[in-house]
Amino acid sequence: MPVVLKSPAATGSTTSSPPDVREKVADLIADIRRRGDQAVREHSATFDRWEPESFRLSDAEIAEIVGRVPQQVLDDIEFVQQQVRGFAEHQLASMREFEVETLPGVHLGQKHIPVSAAGAYVPGGRYPLLASAHMTILTAKAAGVPRVVACTPPIRGEVPAATVAAMHLAGADEIHLLGGVQAVVSMALGTESMAPVDMLAGPGNAFVAEAKRQLYGEIGIDLFAGPTEILVIADETADPFVVAVDLLSQAEHGPDSPAVLITTSESLGRAVLEHVDALLPDMPTRDNAEPAWRDHGEVHVVDDLDAAYALADTYASEHVQVLTARPREALEAMRNYGALFLGEGTCVSYGDKVIGTNHVLPTRGAARYTGGLWVGKYLKTVTYQEVTDPAASARLGEVCGRAARVELFEGHARSGDVRAARYGDAALPWAPPTTRP
Repeated sequence: MPVVLKSPAATGSTTSSPPDVREKVADLIADIRRRGDQAVREHSATFDRWEPESFRLSDAEIAEIVGRVPQQVLDDIEFVQQQVRGFAEHQLASMREFEVETLPGVHLGQKHIPVSAAGAYVPGGRYPLLASAHMTILTAKAAGVPRVVACTPPIRGEVPAATVAAMHLAGADEIHLLGGVQAVVSMALGTESMAPVDMLAGPGNAFVAEAKRQLYGEIGIDLFAGPTEILVIADETADPFVVAVDLLSQAEHGPDSPAVLITTSESLGRAVLEHVDALLPDMPTRDNAEPAWRDHGEVHVVDDLDAAYALADTYASEHVQVLTARPREALEAMRNYGALFLGEGTCVSYGDKVIGTNHVLPTRGAARYTGGLWVGKYLKTVTYQEVTDPAASARLGEVCGRAARVELFEGHARSGDVRAARYGDAALPWAPPTTRP
């Protein structure tokens, strides 16, 4: 039976936003829908103390801002973007368009069409998340999206130069210094100064996530976002210090970020708890990591790795890190995760920042039914049909007529009947004599 060395102090998080967040976001959406740019400007002034003459950066402004960024930072951005672009291009190459002849003269096909415009929200606030620019903008561009609009908020009234550089180098067609709900709604609905997009991608706070939720259906979105999650599976070969460091690396995202350890070794589990207690007091991001670990941290001891994988699957965690003697076993043993990180040489932070896979991943159990953001999210996979053989059309028409009438769809049946008569020898008893083919 599993042994629980640490249980979460807080109850499990809900997939819905608090009522006050839902109401506030609904009011903001309605106001921007009604008043456009004027409302956007007022809300930006209220929430970010930011109301420039234009929220959109000109080419000259972008060049000046990028020029302020240290060369090492630019070099690192370009390195990371090479990794993200390369992986996205491999994903794109794996998506095959095809056309097949399923019956003589019956041609069915599939093709992939990029959305016409995508919006990328790159969070700012306390943490300028440069990596989100790579994941949202660059992946959209790799998919072939012709227009990518990117928004990021000012940080304490200042331009986040490195973030702007990342957005520019990723290929954003428009860069706006605009944050929060007002940014998301502007991209989704359009205003006098911004044409609308077809889908939105990118993480954000609870208000941004709720705005995407309320706008979904009117536009597409990448995922319903929740707090960052990490789950570590470890056996007796793992280093408890490494496990502790990696758990806290994700707990620092926010006070509601779950960090879970499932291990086959009770001694390792206890050692991890000791290391966490020793690391937290001096951690610069302790104000997030400490409550996250206190309220949402868990340590479970199970009998064997089969039990560990089975328990991990019930969490369907965003990030699953496997620190075992044979980490690749998890590829076959597990089904529910946003992304796997195999072996001590790999860590979730690599996925967040540098390795090339996309870090926009499912949370709150959504990994049971979806993966994360990828190049395919920006593509509409559509089908087409063409029947060039008269005999095939006549045959399909006869079957269509019978099948539709079973479902009481007479109009559908008659469309089939017409082809069965025109291209075959079927009768049309329902048609007026003067209109029969």
